[in-house]
Amino acid sequence: MTTSHPASVTSAAVEQPSLARKGRVRNLLAGTVGHFVEWYDWYVYGLLAAVFSSQIFPSDSPFASLMAAFLTYAIGFVVRPLSGIILSPFADRYGRRRVLALAVSGMALGALIIGLTPSFATIGYLAPILFVLARILQGISAGTEGQSAIAYMVEHAPANRRGLFGSFTNMASGLATLAATGAAAIVTASFAPDALAAYGWRIPFIIGGVFGVIGLVLRARSDESPEFEANALDDQKSAPARLRELLRNHPKAILQTAALSAPAVAYYTWATFLPTYANLTSGRDLSSTLAGSAIGLVLLVIVVPVCGYLSDRLGRRKIFPIIGAIGMIFLFFPLLLLLQTPGFGIYVLVAASGWVVLGIWQSVYPTIQAELFPASVRVSGIGFAHQIVIAIFGGTAPLIAAAFVGAGQPMLVAVYMIVIVALCLLVYFTLPETGSRAPKATVSATDSIAVILSEQPAHIETLNPDAAVSIGSPQN
Repeated sequence: MTTSHPASVTSAAVEQPSLARKGRVRNLLAGTVGHFVEWYDWYVYGLLAAVFSSQIFPSDSPFASLMAAFLTYAIGFVVRPLSGIILSPFADRYGRRRVLALAVSGMALGALIIGLTPSFATIGYLAPILFVLARILQGISAGTEGQSAIAYMVEHAPANRRGLFGSFTNMASGLATLAATGAAAIVTASFAPDALAAYGWRIPFIIGGVFGVIGLVLRARSDESPEFEANALDDQKSAPARLRELLRNHPKAILQTAALSAPAVAYYTWATFLPTYANLTSGRDLSSTLAGSAIGLVLLVIVVPVCGYLSDRLGRRKIFPIIGAIGMIFLFFPLLLLLQTPGFGIYVLVAASGWVVLGIWQSVYPTIQAELFPASVRVSGIGFAHQIVIAIFGGTAPLIAAAFVGAGQPMLVAVYMIVIVALCLLVYFTLPETGSRAPKATVSATDSIAVILSEQPAHIETLNPDAAVSIGSPQN
């Protein structure tokens, strides 16, 4: 008879959780760092458009050059829904990790093309053409990144940490916006105007391309989502079949996902146009407004994961999207009005206040979106709704804001954002509760069993990994 040695049993018991934690950290880094790279490259264009517009899109009017640069910026958003609709089902069919690796590669390549393209004076119309091609490539990448990263992060999370893990996607995008804003502020402050226009603006784009290599390496070494792997063995439907299933069975979830994403009109206005808005309406120096936005973004990066963490304990719908939307509705108009008052401190106050309410909204919507769909159509569902809404409202936000300012009606920027957010708020009251106080939450069968064995008693109604699993949570 063989006797087990306690020491060996203890060693194995310690080693397995240690390996699991190590793998979870690696996958968390792959999702977060890759997402950071994606959105750094995406945002830096809008922030530096006022600098390079005359170099790439020359015109008799600086405002016309700026509008041409923002039109090219918007082209990336036009491509995003096509990419989201066509490519998202492949993430549901072949895996989140592969799509994420391709996405970060395309975004980084687009950044390098922008950073290395000679000026119009050197190569003529080839310069704006290359910019358009780069933005199309980045649009394809961005159209597949967001929803794939959300699904990847939430599916790797422990059952009682989905709000926190889901918030890391928007924390990463906040960090990316902060880094892009910081990079834009540094180059605008460090170079003389002629040097900045000639080559200084290119540096942040080239750095973004280098970041992309790091993101690609991390994602290539990461693990596939366990929930996808559990579902993929039983679900071999084609991409068109998944889209048909999505549209037939989940129309309400698509509408709710779209409403959760639509306040991006405010996010993109704050992230890419607020410094330019202040420069155009109050004469503030662009480098100082970029620095002020960077200071305000620090609050966003803090607020998002804190609220994500709290949503796992307090619930998601009743607090975070609703309070965030109400905050935007009541604050945007007085905040933009306040920008008419001079002073760097005033600008920081305006930027930071906007980022706080945006952070409350941003913290939980990725997790809610993931929990609205089963694994078999999760990426397809989020991508279909999110990317169409982002293209309509996010991509056009700087362009519409610039048009309002150019028409002498700068406060209409606030009115436009408020109307869209108010319509979204009405939909938020229909959202199901998915936090710790919810009677039901969309989880994988694997995670459900893990919760039962390691954390707390739970009642399982179904073990179908392609459907919602009902978990009885203790009422705190």
